[in-house]
Amino acid sequence: MRKSSSAGLLALVSLSCALCLPGAAAAEEAASASQAAIAAAIASPGRPKGDVEQDARRRPQQVLEFAGIAPGMYAIDVFSAGGYYTELLARVVGAKGQVIAYNNPPYAKFAEKGIAARYAGDRLPNVKQVTATIEELKLLPASLDAAIFIMSYHDLYWRPADGSWPATDPLQLLAKLHAALKPGAVVVVQDHVASTGGDPDKVVDSLHRIDPALVKRDFEKAGFVLDGESGLLAHAEDDHTRLVFDETIRGRTDQFLFRFRRPAK
Repeated sequence: MRKSSSAGLLALVSLSCALCLPGAAAAEEAASASQAAIAAAIASPGRPKGDVEQDARRRPQQVLEFAGIAPGMYAIDVFSAGGYYTELLARVVGAKGQVIAYNNPPYAKFAEKGIAARYAGDRLPNVKQVTATIEELKLLPASLDAAIFIMSYHDLYWRPADGSWPATDPLQLLAKLHAALKPGAVVVVQDHVASTGGDPDKVVDSLHRIDPALVKRDFEKAGFVLDGESGLLAHAEDDHTRLVFDETIRGRTDQFLFRFRRPAK
């Protein structure tokens, strides 16, 4: 009986493994294709020189792999500004995919020269530029495979005294993204780390940083689940008390990298 049971168990395990292999192999093949597409996008000779010079500190290969960006996807770059990551997304998703470069009017005004240069001559034909307030933003339901906030989520809490930035509602934007993302799709957030606690409006206004715990709470409230986090861009020497534009720390701030997922059901 024992021998028979053992043999049956081995047969069952072997069958299970055999059944799993095609799916596992397909997943591995898809990941490999994604990595290759990202590497090709970064290596493209058509990229602006200024972008290439930022690659070493930005580490786009690992960031885009963390986001799972692949050919054929539909993605949105939220507050894309001059479009460093928009261009990389566009090159990775290719002609069968599309990237929405979303800015609100203040972002578009701030980055207008970079935006004009980026899209001159229709050089990124699979990018759709959208400039609208959060209240006016319209996205098709369940149309997106991925979204990214790169160094921009904190701006949802920015309340400058001169009124140059509108009082944006983070949860309103996240609700729109949740509806626009396909079930199982992801949002990746990269931003400057602020110390825990404190009034987010004041912290953002004085330092342009945000408490990572606040970001997690916002996404949880909006119906997302935390799917992964990375220390890829952590800088332990940053004490979180300096303005991110301070030349002693600029480009070397401590940054978090989170991946949130819209539940499949």
